[in-house]
Amino acid sequence: MSFIAASGRRKTAVARVRLFEGKDEIIVNGKPISQYWPGELNKTAYEEPFKTTNTLNKYTATVKVAGSGTNSQMGAFLTAISKAISTLNVEQFRPTLKKRGFLTRDPRMKETRKIGAAHGARAKRQSPKR
Repeated sequence: MSFIAASGRRKTAVARVRLFEGKDEIIVNGKPISQYWPGELNKTAYEEPFKTTNTLNKYTATVKVAGSGTNSQMGAFLTAISKAISTLNVEQFRPTLKKRGFLTRDPRMKETRKIGAAHGARAKRQSPKR
């Protein structure tokens, strides 16, 4: 069975997707997607690339996601699945996905902690009170 492979990133999360034809539920790290990301808000988020391209229930995928938190993993998954869908029909799907921002990698990362500073990225050491 042939598949289309793609990867996506968000913060330190990396998602690797294999897109297949079929109506099965998407599997994320060995679990159904509805168990991995439960709730209605998450469901609308992960179905959005399929709805914008009218490919809902036409394709299924196996996904491996690692790193960061659940929301960043969702962002990485959305980028990866959108890349895979866009390679199916470049002329038709790519412009719509690009317009909705699914193919753009979110560049925001955690700000690095500065040497000599206190605990956070911008926190300063406390000055003497007297």
